[in-house]
Amino acid sequence: MKKQLTLFEASCIITGYGIGSGVLAMPYISAHCGVWATALILALAFGFSYLLHLMIADLALKSGGEGQIVSILMSYLPKGKSEKPMKTALFALLAVVLFTNLAVYIAGAAEILTGLLGIPLWLGKLIFYIFAAFVAMFSVKVLGVCEKYAMYGIFAAIAALVIGSLFHIQNPLSYTCSGALQLLSFFSVAMFAFVAFFSVPQVVKGLNGDEKKIKKAIAFGMGMNLAIMILVILFAQLSSAELTEVSMTGWSRGIGLWAQLIGSAFTLLAMLTTYWSISMALRDIVAETLPVDDRLCFVIASVPSLLIAFIPSAGFLSFLNLTAGAIAILIAIFLIPIFHKSHKTTPSVLGRAACAPVEVLVFLAYLLMAAGSLI
Repeated sequence: MKKQLTLFEASCIITGYGIGSGVLAMPYISAHCGVWATALILALAFGFSYLLHLMIADLALKSGGEGQIVSILMSYLPKGKSEKPMKTALFALLAVVLFTNLAVYIAGAAEILTGLLGIPLWLGKLIFYIFAAFVAMFSVKVLGVCEKYAMYGIFAAIAALVIGSLFHIQNPLSYTCSGALQLLSFFSVAMFAFVAFFSVPQVVKGLNGDEKKIKKAIAFGMGMNLAIMILVILFAQLSSAELTEVSMTGWSRGIGLWAQLIGSAFTLLAMLTTYWSISMALRDIVAETLPVDDRLCFVIASVPSLLIAFIPSAGFLSFLNLTAGAIAILIAIFLIPIFHKSHKTTPSVLGRAACAPVEVLVFLAYLLMAAGSLI
């Protein structure tokens, strides 16, 4: 019998996926939006994202609770001659999105390792990849346990940085917005920071299809992510020596040397947890799509991201914008229309929220996310 995830482990998988590049980029982007607009956008992004993740959980449950995104989507697409080309196209789109997403974390983590250890950037990318990729070789239970202990480290780092920030307040908060484009850009990043939908099937599987626990895990996992976002945005803006693209760099400099070390640890853990979740989801997608053994699945799911990370002048935010746009398009085109089709015949975990107006709002939110990623 497979080991079941605990509710907290399942929640940590959701949090661990989302707490990567989006969270770390938020203070830099939200500084131009103002406090009140930032709070409103975070609330909207949380609401739309929570609804979307429940939709995915509903589809996963109706598909038997064992498959990844490709098999879930394919079970609702038309059968016949077009099935194989559609499956191939869907797999190719998902692969590009996830490979690029993984490359975000390799590139961002390498910058941290280079500054921390004084090593060449290429070596930093290779070191992070070696430590990040191994979890995809194991089970979802191993993923849950690794995410849980990594989250303990993240919580401890955040607590230390917040306490340190209280003694180094040096910047006022901004209450004015620079313009609509800044709001749209921040909305896109906020939506991206909540994205954990490739982890939802893992949670459904790890909780053995227990609907109540699944809904709690998604809510609690996204709630932890929201709390971390608020703390990072608030105290990074108050205490940073200067706001940087990877917020932890400027934030920790504003507090002191010890904070730089803790900040580096936080950033690496945040990127590590996301890499773990995505790489395992991609490994399972490869296994469902291609007739290859487990070892080759692992290679196919991990090596391309390392190669992409070595593309010249591919910076942290450029990777972030590319993956945010691709994920938004994927959701808008595939997931929401399929959910609409599915709940017409069987009940949904969303209850009364499973209605056309809600689906349209979520659809529009992800179209805006795609538009914001182009700014």
